[in-house]
Parts: sequence; structure tokens; C-alpha cells
Amino acid sequence: MIHVFVGPTLPRQERQLADPDVRARPPARHGDLFDPEIGRGDTVVLIDGVYHQAPALRHKEILAVMGRGVAVIGAASIGALRAAELDTFGMLGVGSIYAAYACGDIDGDDEVAVGQAPDGAWRALTWPLVNVRHALDLGQVGGIIDGTRAARLLEALRAVYYPHRTWAAVRAVCDRAGEAKFARWLSEQRAADPHFGDLKRTDALAAVRAALKGTGTADRSAAGERVWDTPYFRRWTNAAVRERVDGLDLATADRLVYQQVFDPAFHERWRSFLQYLSLHPADGGPGMDLAERLARVSGGHLSADRVFHPTVDLRDEHSVGLLLAGESAQDRCSVARYADALAWARRSRPGFSTAAVREDVTRDVLLRVWSCPEEEFGAQASARGLVGGAHAVQAAKRLVPGFLEETESMEAAADDRG
Repeated sequence: MIHVFVGPTLPRQERQLADPDVRARPPARHGDLFDPEIGRGDTVVLIDGVYHQAPALRHKEILAVMGRGVAVIGAASIGALRAAELDTFGMLGVGSIYAAYACGDIDGDDEVAVGQAPDGAWRALTWPLVNVRHALDLGQVGGIIDGTRAARLLEALRAVYYPHRTWAAVRAVCDRAGEAKFARWLSEQRAADPHFGDLKRTDALAAVRAALKGTGTADRSAAGERVWDTPYFRRWTNAAVRERVDGLDLATADRLVYQQVFDPAFHERWRSFLQYLSLHPADGGPGMDLAERLARVSGGHLSADRVFHPTVDLRDEHSVGLLLAGESAQDRCSVARYADALAWARRSRPGFSTAAVREDVTRDVLLRVWSCPEEEFGAQASARGLVGGAHAVQAAKRLVPGFLEETESMEAAADDRG
């Protein structure tokens, strides 16, 4: 399957995107390449991506998907930029824009950035600088403008912030610069051919054709079976893991933190998990019983949860199975309700984020749920795999809106019965 991440550069009705081997996706954003539907033997064509209105696609996400045996082709927009940065690792760049980035003729996101329609249609509302530059080159070839004037006009158009570089703005800048002749010529060319000067479109179509022909699949092994596993990368991958259970689409990270907070026996689950990791080290080294490893490291004077603080890999089904062994169908319903409560808070309160949840309120909730005295708070958090009190508070913030909403409903129902 060929997964094409595209937005304003190509319309959805483009003939090549209708090929049965092509799946057209919205502009790429952080986390999209973790989709389990993108598998070994597939090809990703990265054309458009978001970076202003949402977190951008990171380089290590591309390296990781190539390491899983997926060919990645980049062109036209952020795809060209990322290909120029990662071509030595096996990402294939296609087109003139990629070549310009690769050789240093252009640099910076602003060369390909465009303002996009807010209606979900992903239409470009402005002109990217690479297309302006290309139109000026065509104007020089046609004898409409000379090189010195073209360079001066390019700098004037570059000074326009990219979301404001509409066609009307291009005409206005041309008029102010005394280049009305070039503006008229360009308008006539665009009237005859709406895609005139659209270098991004040309490169994007070339990239899709390359994928359909299988170009780049031979380079799949260039990245090798490398592991790009840092704490940040593990956090990204964990945030992307979801599963549909009992008809509910749930984030596995939400399910885990719910169990860490509410399962009274979770300290046993965490110790079983630590034992599993001790017997099956991630680095492939020899396994060892947890008690023996603990004795070697600390002399056995500390509990395992105070010594070992591994980051859980939520892609590992066995680990998830151990940690969610006590989860019930009712728990999963609560996870869904809490996620809905958090989403509602974000929609209804401008600027709200989990970071805005008060730490003292979160701490009080945890002390209430765990029924432990203040002096035992850190030890209780550690036993549940939450490292310590401060980390537990940060992890549990996302549960607080749902917990408080649920508590208020229960108290109101009790008052009604009373």
C-alpha cells in the first residue's frame, strides 16, 4: 500500500490519488507514522504536513518507520525538506524543490509554507515562495522580466508573511515594485492554466508516480533495522498506541494510568512487570531473577520499585497484558468517560490543558483514592510504577476532571436519595 500524506499541494480528486494501491491521507503530523496500518513493504509518500497549527512530524518518526521496512519518499513541501535532511539515511527525495534543499539553494520552512483553508478541505490560500521563485524564472525565460528586477521582486515578496501571500498580495507587491507588466503576464498565464508555475504540484505528482513504479523500494534497507528508541521517542510511540475494546476506542496510556491510580493491587502488577523485564532484558542480555538483580544492585536494602524505573513500551503486548491484568470492563468504561471529560474541558475552557490542573487538587485526589497518609505518598506512588509523588501528580492530572465530575454526580445522587 502507498500512503500519501497530502493536503493543499494536490486536490483529493487528483487521478493518481484514486489508484487502488494509493491511500490518500491528510497532511502528516506528529504521531501519524505510528499508525499500525503502515507496515513492512508499504511506501509512504510525504508531501504535505502541519507545523503551525499542530505538532510537526519529527525526524525520528521517519527514521523509525524506515527501520520497520517502509520506504519513504519526500517531495514538494515538508516532504522535500525532510528528504534533504534524511536522504543519507535512506529517505528518497524527488523533484526540483528537494534538489534545491539538498544542495543548499534554499532553506527554511517558509519556502514551501502556505496558508490553508480552515474548512478541512486543505485548500492552499496563499502562494509558497518556491512557486513565486519558479514563476519569476519562467518570466525571465519569456523575456517579461530581467534577472536583477526578478531578484528585487522576489525579496519584496519574501518579506510578505507566508499566510498573507495571497494572489491579491502578489499583485499588489508587483504593482508597488513597478512590475505591473509581470503581474499581468502571470495573471494571463494562470487564466490559461490554473497550475501555471505550481512547482510543488509538479514535484508531488512526480513523487506519487515514483511510488507507483516502485522507485525507492530497493532503498528500504538503507536505514537498516535501527532502533531510534530514546525516552522522548518512547513517549511519542506510547501516546499513539490505541486499541478498540468492548466497542470503545481507548488510548492504552490512559488505561495504564487509570490502573496505576485505581487498582488497589497494582503494586503486584508492577512487580510482575519488573520481574518480566529482569528475565527478558531489552538489550538481549542474559536474564536474571529480579531478587538476584536487586541484590547485586542495592544489596537488597531497597524495594525493586525504588531502584528500577523503566519506561513501559506500550507496543509490547506482553508488558501491557501484565500491567492491565486487573482491568475490568467497568474500568474501561470509566477510562472512556474520563477521556470524554478531559476532551470537554479542553473544548469548553479556552487555553485549558492538563498542565493547568492544580497540583494540590491532584495530590488530594490521589491521597483520597490511595487512603494513605501524606508521609507515605511517595512510597505508594513508587510501588505503582509512578516513580515518586511529583511524577504521580503529573501523570494523574489527566484523570482529575473525570474523577471530580464522577464524584460530584455520585454526591448529587446521594443527596437526592437522602
